[in-house]
Amino acid sequence: MSVARRVFTVLALAALTLTTAVVPATATGGAAPPPGGAENGTRLMEGPALYPRAIRLEHSGAANGTIVASAVTFADGAGHGAIFSSTDHGRTFTRVGTVSDPGAAEGLCCSTLYELPRRVGDLATGTLLWSASVGQEADPETRRMTLPVWASRDQGRTWEHVSTAATAAGVKGLWEPEFAVSPGGDLVLYVSDENQQPTHSQTIVQTTSPDGVTWSPLENVVAAKDPALRPGMPVVRRLPGGTYLMSYEICGPGQNCRHMTRRSSDAVSWGPATNLGRPVRTADGTHFRHAPTISWYDDGTDDGRLLGVGQMLYGADGTVLPGNGSTIMTNDAAPESPWRTAAAPVRVFEPWNNYCPNYSSSLLPMPERDELLELATGYDAEGGTCTTYFAVAGLPD
Repeated sequence: MSVARRVFTVLALAALTLTTAVVPATATGGAAPPPGGAENGTRLMEGPALYPRAIRLEHSGAANGTIVASAVTFADGAGHGAIFSSTDHGRTFTRVGTVSDPGAAEGLCCSTLYELPRRVGDLATGTLLWSASVGQEADPETRRMTLPVWASRDQGRTWEHVSTAATAAGVKGLWEPEFAVSPGGDLVLYVSDENQQPTHSQTIVQTTSPDGVTWSPLENVVAAKDPALRPGMPVVRRLPGGTYLMSYEICGPGQNCRHMTRRSSDAVSWGPATNLGRPVRTADGTHFRHAPTISWYDDGTDDGRLLGVGQMLYGADGTVLPGNGSTIMTNDAAPESPWRTAAAPVRVFEPWNNYCPNYSSSLLPMPERDELLELATGYDAEGGTCTTYFAVAGLPD
């Protein structure tokens, strides 16, 4: 999604300034949404809110069950990570914190949010981690984008800078960081790297850390033989039995930003980097393109259930399908086998290849309630600001 990503920060900076108020208004108030607007849902905050992420605390003692969400927003000429909390199963959210990295005055994109399932160095179990792509608006001839790591020990209310996980080797981008912890206890960060051009237009790389402070050199995880292909937007989930599943897109000729997956037994060893992975698709070839994400939940079976979502829905023949913007997919934790379609909690009207509508949505299953929370972005009807909407619906059968 390289074209959309390049305009992510530039357009967002022109949007409205943020507030900390809870915004209970629905997406359209009964009016027809604009193209790329949300047809339903509740607005997360006033002003811009992009690249939403949501997690439910599982390692934080009395706070377990609390939903913590994040979004990239902009105010006072800089990007910020807006942090929200919900204690009513995603019905309402309250702004509880802000991550303000100094480098984000030169651009901010694509933040991630993660709860540590075990201690890593001095970072205790339950610590929240935040990272993002920083610095893309600096001088394009000299910039070196970075991936800062920030930590919160109080469920997102206050944040401290821990380290810089990586600095770009050249002037190109480091996009869309994602965390995991290996079985051996190392913190792993995955990211899309444009700095191996012209050999690779973009690769998915990883770096590891024993303590969240010192990080290994970046190494390739997915690096296509065709230099025009662009693997990116990694999302990693741990499955039962310790297997790790990576979800990502591959843009470029013949791939068209299709949704792909691959597996690892230890979150670090993913097999040959030139292996492009396995496509996510239904039995009839329906598939997502652009900005995909996945989630896993325990449905009472041995393997659990996977959910997936992408920006746009296509048929096997390459045409955009009627369910575009209002569809998710589900799978019985065997992602190499056919998936099934289901209705999305948030419906986005006619999304297209653009930095905003239905871009990298977040799905948070709540199986004990048979419910699914989704956070998705769309243009508002008033000023065309790209913002985040959330809604809760039943889990698909």
